[in-house]
Order: sequence, then C-alpha cells, then structure tokens
Amino acid sequence: MAKGIHIEGLSKRYGSGDTAFLALKDVNMRVEPGEVVGLIGPSGSGKSTLLKCLGAVIDPTAGRMTLGDDVIFDNGWKVRDLRALRRDKIGFVFQAPYLIPFLDVTDNVALLPMLAGMPDAQARARALELLTALDVQHRAKAMPSQLSGGEQQRVAIARGLVNRPPVILADEPTAPLDSVRAMAVIRILNEMAKRFETAVIVVTHDEKIIPTFQRIYHIRDGVTHEEAGEGRALSPP
Repeated sequence: MAKGIHIEGLSKRYGSGDTAFLALKDVNMRVEPGEVVGLIGPSGSGKSTLLKCLGAVIDPTAGRMTLGDDVIFDNGWKVRDLRALRRDKIGFVFQAPYLIPFLDVTDNVALLPMLAGMPDAQARARALELLTALDVQHRAKAMPSQLSGGEQQRVAIARGLVNRPPVILADEPTAPLDSVRAMAVIRILNEMAKRFETAVIVVTHDEKIIPTFQRIYHIRDGVTHEEAGEGRALSPP
C-alpha cells in the first residue's frame, strides 16, 4: 500500500467578508514513500500554515489530502479522531527537540506508543531499536540534560518515527545546528525515510541543506511551485 501524502488544491482562509485573508490559495504536493522533500519560501508565504494543515493542527478551508490509500480531508475532515491521526499517522520533528526533562531517553521515545496502548516493554523495545538505528543507543538511560544538541535531535527523530507514521513533518530541524550536525540530521532523515518508507517534508531556511533535496516545493503567496533540486549526495561524515 502506498504510504505517501498527496495534496490537491488545498486552501486556508482566515476571517470572513472584507477582512478575509487567503493564507493558502492552491497548494498541490505529492511526497512518495522514502522521499525527503524540501519546502521553502519567505516569511509569511504560508509555510507554517501549510504545515499546521498537514499536521491536522488547524482546519483547511478547502481541498483534498490523501494519506496512503485513505482520503483524510476532502473539503472537510474524513477522520473522526484527529488526535489519533496525529499520534499514529504523522510524525513531528521540530527546531527544538522538546524532550520531556524528567523522562530518560528511552521513555521519551517510547511514550507515544505507550499512550497508543502498546505494552510498556514492547514500546521500550521499539524505542531501543530506533535509538540503535540512530546510533544513540548508548544514551538510552541518559536524561535529556545530559545529551549534546546533536544527540537530542537524534532522539527527537526517533520519537517522530516510533509509531512508524507514513509522514514526517520536520519544521526547521537543522536551524540550531552547525554545518556538520545539520548535514548529519539530513542524512539520518534520508536513511530513515528509505528504511521505513516514510514520506518526509522538511520546512527550512537553511541554505546548507537545500542542495541535498531531490525535489523542492517553493511556496509564494500561498501557492506552491515544484522544482527539481540538486540532490547532492550525502556522504558519510
């Protein structure tokens, strides 16, 4: 089953009447399983609004979104439980890791599947599998305050992947990192996308990572324009 995300004619209007403002006018995107796509544009272009619509945080005004084989929005939500949709089908990676300070690394990652009803031991085993894949298994019992910035971001990526969502939305995931760590994060997102057949959308202003994308969506005045990216190879450090 295809797991990517397909967006057609998505719009978002704020206000009504004379004060109405179209933040998104006609957004069309397709991100395939295993693909990492860049979403770029100037401040105020609609990037944040689009990410919130894709993440089921705010309601689009019109359009259609398909996740895998399931239509999740068609001029209205077709999913009853949006909280479950966000928990089970959409992974989030933010600029800041937002790790829970009083939980160790393993439980920070395992918390989402635990909340979804997975037995604690199974959730922790899945968390450790991801931490191993991201090469931070040796920090499994550490507290967030004991981690470096790069380690915290790897743990945040593991948390985003732990429920094996078909889509990950990464909002400026490299903004606080230096060039070496930024490229490491993008390399990891590409590796994890391919390994888990996840469609990844990266919102970024970071010029260091833009050349790594095979495809880029520019958003200008609420409308998306697709471009071929440079797709530079991500060499191991």
